[in-house]
Amino acid sequence: MDLAALVRSPRVLLALVALTVLWPAASASAQDGGGGSGAQAEEAGCAFTKAQAVEANGGPLGSAIWGRLCQVQDGKPTFPEGVAIVVRQGGDEVGRATTGADGVFVVALPGNGTYQVVLDPDTLPKGFALTDEDRATLDAVRVNLGDQQVTFRLGEDTRGKRDFSDYATTVAKGLRLGLILAVAAVGLSLVYGVTGLTNFAHAELVTFGAIVAYAINRAGVPFWITLPLAVAAGALAGTANDRLLWRPLRRRRMALLSMMVVSIGLSTALRNIFQIVFGPDGKRYTAASGQVERSFGPVRLTPNDLAIMGICVVVLVGMTLLLRRTRLGTAIRAVADNPDLASSSGIAVDRIITVVWALCGALAALGGILYGLSLNVKFDMGFLLLLSLFAAVVLGGLGNAYGAVLGAVVIGVVQETSGLLVDTAYKFVVALLVLILVLLVRPQGILGQRERFG
Repeated sequence: MDLAALVRSPRVLLALVALTVLWPAASASAQDGGGGSGAQAEEAGCAFTKAQAVEANGGPLGSAIWGRLCQVQDGKPTFPEGVAIVVRQGGDEVGRATTGADGVFVVALPGNGTYQVVLDPDTLPKGFALTDEDRATLDAVRVNLGDQQVTFRLGEDTRGKRDFSDYATTVAKGLRLGLILAVAAVGLSLVYGVTGLTNFAHAELVTFGAIVAYAINRAGVPFWITLPLAVAAGALAGTANDRLLWRPLRRRRMALLSMMVVSIGLSTALRNIFQIVFGPDGKRYTAASGQVERSFGPVRLTPNDLAIMGICVVVLVGMTLLLRRTRLGTAIRAVADNPDLASSSGIAVDRIITVVWALCGALAALGGILYGLSLNVKFDMGFLLLLSLFAAVVLGGLGNAYGAVLGAVVIGVVQETSGLLVDTAYKFVVALLVLILVLLVRPQGILGQRERFG
C-alpha cells in the first residue's frame, strides 16, 4: 500500500482523529500531575439540589431564595453555621435567614421579582472565607418561577484546575452527546438515502419530540412512561410529514433543490409556532431534577447520563439489526441503492419511504427527549443541534446510517473536549474544522463510497 492509499485508509483516518481528540487531554493531564479525585470531585460533595433543599426545609419551599454554604476542608465538605443571609428589594429588607448546622438557608419572599442577596462576612465562623470578597452581595437575582437558588463560593478557588478525572469525564460527556446526535442523525441520513432530500425541518422533529414529552410529563405522567408515548408521537409526525407534504411534492416531480428550500421554510414556520405555544424559556422534565454526579472510576456521571447512553446504545444496535437482519431493512437498503430497480423488483417504494419517515420522526423525537433530559427543553433546541447533525451525517458519509453514527460520536467528543482547550463558544467551530480536515482527505466521508460523475 503506497503512502497516498495509507493516508486515505478509513482506519488510519480514524486513528488520526482519535489522536487529535485525546492527545491534548492526555498531555494536559500529565502536566497537572496525573490521577487523583480532582478539585471538581471534591466540590461534588458541596452540590445541592432543590430536592435536598425541600427535605432540609421540611416541606415545599414556596416563594423563596435558597442555597447551602459549603467549603471543602481537608478534602471533605464542611458547612458553616450561624451565617446571616439578607434579601433586599428596592433598598428595603424583605427577609433574612441564618444557616443551620447543614449550611442550608431558605429566605421567604413576597413573590417573583428582582432581589439583592447579601451574605454578612462577619458572621462566617473561623476557618471559613468567601472565595471572592467582592461577591458577598449578589445584585439583580431574578426570581421567575417562585423560588431561586443562589450560590456563595467559599474557600480556595479551584476552578480551572484539572486532572485526569476531569478529562475522562469530559470525554464521557462528549460520548453521551455523540450518542444523542447519532440517534437523531440516523433518521436524517435514512431520509436522505431513500429520497435524496436534505431536510432542514429535521430539527423541528427533534424539538417536537421534546416538547410533546414535556407536555405529557407536566400532565402528571411519569417521565419514563412519557418517553415511549412521545416517541410514538414523533413517528406519527414523521408519517404526516411524508403523507401531507413530501409525497405530493415527489409526485409533482419537484426538484430536490426546491424541496430543500421548502424544508427551510417549514423549519422556520414550525420554530416560530413552537416559540408561541411553548414559550421562549427553557423548561425541565421532572426526571431532570435532583441529579448528582457519581464517580465511576475516573469518570463522574449522573444516573440520567448513564440511562441516556444505555438507551442510545440499545436503539442504535436495534437499528443495525433492523437494517441488516430483517426484510424491511433489506427493502430500505434496496430503495436507497436504486429506487427504480427496487420498484421493478416488487418493492412498494412509496410505502418504504413512509416507513423511513416514521422511523426518522421516532428517532428524532427520541434524540430531542434525551437531549432535553441532559439539559433542558427549549423551542429552538433542535435548530441549535442542526449544524452538528448535518456535520455528523456529512462526516460519516451521506446516506450511510452507520457513517452517521460514527460521525456523530466523533463530532460529540470533539465538541465537548475542545472546551478544555478553547472557549466553549467556539466548540462548534472546532467540530466543523475537524469535518473540513477529514473531507479534504476523504471527500466521501469516513464510511461513504466514492461516486463517479460524468
